[in-house]
Amino acid sequence: MSLFVPLGTVFGLVGLVTLVTAIRHQQERHPRYTAMLIGGMMMTAFGIVMAGFAIAYQSAAPLNLNSGGAQ
Repeated sequence: MSLFVPLGTVFGLVGLVTLVTAIRHQQERHPRYTAMLIGGMMMTAFGIVMAGFAIAYQSAAPLNLNSGGAQ
């Protein structure tokens, strides 16, 4: 297992915690919580994408570009 799977999981969990905190304080209408909402969504998405691509890269067969004919 590569380092990117646990790192992506940590990013995703920290992003979710930030997102939940921003949603709980949504009625206060401070710019800080708006920034936390945006940052939490971005961090969660980045963590999911990082872990997903790492898992897909580990489970895929190697790509051999020299096996096909000339086009």
